[in-house]
Order: sequence, then structure tokens, then C-alpha cells
Amino acid sequence: MTDDQRGRDRLLAWRAEGPSNYYEASPNLARVLAVRAGSDRLAAMEPTLARFGRVVAETVEPAVAEVERHRQFPALLPYDGVGRSVATVELHPAHQRSGHAVWSSGLLAGPVHGTDSFTQAGLFYLLSFAGEGGHACPAVCTAGLTRAITHHGSPALQDRYLPGLTSTDYAHALRGSQFLTEVQGGSDVGANTTVARLDPAEDGSWRITGEKWFCSVADADLFAVTARPEGAPAGTRGLGCFVVPRTLDGTTPNGFRIRRLKDKLGTRALASAEIEFEGAVAWPIGEVDHGFRIAVEELLNTSRWLNAVGSTGLMRRAFLEASSYATYREAFGVPIITFPIVREQLALMKVEEHAALASTMALTGLVDRIDAGAADDHERLVHRFLVNANKYVTSIAATAVVHQAIELLGGNGTIEDFTPLPRLYRDAIVYESWEGTHNVLCAQVARDCDRFDLLGSVNAWVHRELETTGDRAHGVGAQVLEALERVQGGFRAAVGAGAPGAAGFRRRLDEVVRIIQAACLAVEAATAPGDQAEKEAVAMLFVRRYLSPGHDPDTDPDWADLVALALGADGT
Repeated sequence: MTDDQRGRDRLLAWRAEGPSNYYEASPNLARVLAVRAGSDRLAAMEPTLARFGRVVAETVEPAVAEVERHRQFPALLPYDGVGRSVATVELHPAHQRSGHAVWSSGLLAGPVHGTDSFTQAGLFYLLSFAGEGGHACPAVCTAGLTRAITHHGSPALQDRYLPGLTSTDYAHALRGSQFLTEVQGGSDVGANTTVARLDPAEDGSWRITGEKWFCSVADADLFAVTARPEGAPAGTRGLGCFVVPRTLDGTTPNGFRIRRLKDKLGTRALASAEIEFEGAVAWPIGEVDHGFRIAVEELLNTSRWLNAVGSTGLMRRAFLEASSYATYREAFGVPIITFPIVREQLALMKVEEHAALASTMALTGLVDRIDAGAADDHERLVHRFLVNANKYVTSIAATAVVHQAIELLGGNGTIEDFTPLPRLYRDAIVYESWEGTHNVLCAQVARDCDRFDLLGSVNAWVHRELETTGDRAHGVGAQVLEALERVQGGFRAAVGAGAPGAAGFRRRLDEVVRIIQAACLAVEAATAPGDQAEKEAVAMLFVRRYLSPGHDPDTDPDWADLVALALGADGT
């Protein structure tokens, strides 16, 4: 056998060994769910997750890859063949195929059909192994709109739309979207000028007129739109939140025109557009003068929570690609995974993903308790902090981890039909801006900390988390508490400085989120079922990297052993 044939055969063997079930390939998901949801709930949801893990690997991922391979991205059809205005977005048949697989999983079925927040998060984590894929954003927007109408919609609105929003039949389900951004303001939603006027012809309805600048899921059936009622005050407090059906008769656009589709860096299978509304019929979601609060608490917070879940799924897929490739790829006569520099890089990628999953499933636990009406005031404040701060940190980490995976594959890592990593990298960069840039999220957390003393609630929550570890966290808990005490002064000073301290606040916020992630890893190291040595090593590596001032791996006698233990079965 020639050397080039041997190299090609090993690459073929690598591909043949690819996971056929992403749930089974990610045992840490079950371990974390056992900690956060409990073993009984895990047992109930596990068949659903295992089934979907196979569906994503065998149906969704190949369909997404087909769309990307042929560059068959969404296309705008303003008119039909006889000249009627239809504002249709045409999608590749493979897109429809994957959509049926995603919706039939129960991801959007909601609590009424047995899909709780943990099941939804687990399913979305697995879906994200295929990147955004044209369906992750629609799923998140649909989930947010479902929450908004469930919690704030009138009985008539609930009866009209909730059955479709929670349907598992993709062909008949109603998919949601949310259009907040306008060209003049971007993330400054208070600068929005889209107007809402009461419709004198139909009691309770409104007419929406204005332009929305960044409208993802432009092919959705229902649009959640912010607009300012005539005479309402300026800024965010004057905004209402409305639902606009795409059509009232099944064909004709309901008072809107799609100006163009956006040509984006990533999430390319997702239709994002600029849309003009001219007298679109709409119904308010909740009280009109509570619109911005509803948009934030239901739409944006749902997106930010699930964005972090998705970022974590991107990281796990990237790690699997890189670690399996390193096992089969040879250089200088040996598999590259035998090189210490490669093993360390893989271990740190895994640590980053485990930390993201730890904090995001802790956040999911808070979502779950809020949904159940069981959360206390401190937990609600911790949720307010973490839903923004966790999205910020995990989305940055996802881009970095996918980038590291591309590096480990070398030139092969940049080839579109060799690996999904270029697609995941593009999607990760878009995830970073999804529902708020980093600076916007940091500014929101700073304002909330100033108004509500969120740090006090975070402190109490971290202490409560670590109480569950007893003496089983092998010193990690003590280091977490030391780090938490160390950052208090700088964090509060940055909050008190207001706008002049914004740059410093962002740095302090990084530190606090890393402390929260370390606390969550310590809890898992002490309580998760399975290989505790691996969990402990992941927690220790994370603490030494982010919480130990002046730590130098080169002078740390335990570093190499921790790397080996953290890799565990993934490093063999």
C-alpha cells in the first residue's frame, strides 16, 4: 500500500467512525441533566433525546450539508406566476426535509404536550450539532412567541395560535419570528419609529406601519413586532408588542413587503430580510403599554437562554470533529493525538464546552423553577443576571472553540466538503450577535446590577450551589469562593462608575461568569453520576486557567495528568 493510499484510507476510516447518534456521543449531557433535572426526569426524557440524537446525525445534518454544498440558500419570490404579490421565500427541498425532522421531535411542543424546559434545552443542544441549519433560529423564535402568547396573550389569541405554534407537524405548524431591529437604532430599540394605530374596523386589532431592518425567519407564519402606538411616550417604555400574521387569506401578504434578503456570513440557510409594513393587521400580546417588558422577558430572554444552549452544542460538535480526526490523522508516523500540544488543546476545548454546558443547564434550572412558579426572588434575580451574561460568554467561547478545531484539522479544516467546521464557525460568529451584541448585553447587566444589586443574589446563589458539594469538590469550591470574594470590590466599583466604567465592567463580568461556571463544574464534580475523575479534572483545569492568578501550566506538576484525566475516553 502506498503512503498516499494509507493516508486516504485513514481519512475514510475517520469518516466511517463518525457518530450515528449525537446523544450517545455526548454522555456528559445526560450527566449534567441528572444533576440539574434529577434522575427521574432524565429517565423520562432520555428516549426522546436518544431518538433525536440519531435523527440529527442521520437526517438533519446530511440535509443541512446538502443545502450548503449546492449553495441553495433562501430565495425571494415577490410575485407568483400570474403577478400576484405573495412575498414568498423559496427553500430547498432538503431544508423542508430537515424541518419535518426537527418539528416532529417535540422541540416546540411545549409543556402542554410534555416538553419541559430541560427537554427543550436537550433537544436544542442536539440540533445545534448541525449548526443553525436554517431551523435553530425559527425554533427559538417560535418558542419565545409561544411563551409570550401563553403568558400574556388574550384567550382569543391563545386559541387562535397556540395549537399551531406547538404542533409537531411541520407542514401545518405555525413558525414564529421576532422583528425588533430598525435601521436607525439597531440594538437601541428605544429609537424605533414603527407606528401602531388602532384599527377602527375591527375591535382589538391594530395596524402596523414602518420598516424593520433585520428580520430573521422572514418566511415565518407569525411575526412578533415591536411598534409605538400613536401618542405613546418615546423610548422603550412607549413600545407595544404585537403579533402580525403573515397572511389573512392564505395567500396575500398582510400589509408587508420584503425589500430584500440579507446575504450573511453565517446562518446562510436562514432567511433574514428587510421588511416594510404598511397597515399590517396585528393584535397586541398583553397590555400594549407593557410591550417592551414582554418582548424582553419572553422573546429576548428565551432567545438568549437557548442561544447559549446552541453555542454549547456547536462546541461539542467541533470537539468531536477535532478529537476523532486527531485519533486517525498521522504525522511523523504517529497519530497526532499522541502529541502533548494537541492533547492539551483538545482538553481545553472540552473544558470550555463543559463549563458552558454547566452554566447553561444551571440557567435552565432557573427557567424551569420560574415556569413552575417555584423560584424565589433571589433566583429570579440570578436568572436576570445569567440569561444575559451567560449568553455573552458562551457565544464568544463557541467561536473560539470552533476556531481551535479548525486549527487542529489544518488546511483540511477550511474545506467545506471535508468538514462541517467552516459552517459551524460562520454560524458561531452570527450567534455572537444574535439577540444583542456583547457590549449591549454587558450594558444591560450593568444597569440591572445597579438597580437590583444582582451581585448580592449571585453571591448567595453561588454559596448555595457549593453547599451541595460537601467535601467532595477537592478544594475547587474553596477556590471558587476565594475568587468570588476577590472580585467583589472591582465589580461593584465598575457598576458604580456608570458609563465611564463600562469597559472595566465588561472585564469584571467575564470574571464573575467564569466563577459561576467554576461553581457549576464543582457541583457536577461532586454529584454527577459516572467518571468522577474526569469531572474533577475538568473543574480543576478550569479553575487553574481562569481563577488562579499567575498560574503557569509549565510549573504546575499536575497539569499533564489533569489534561489526560480531562480527556478521558475522548483522548484514547
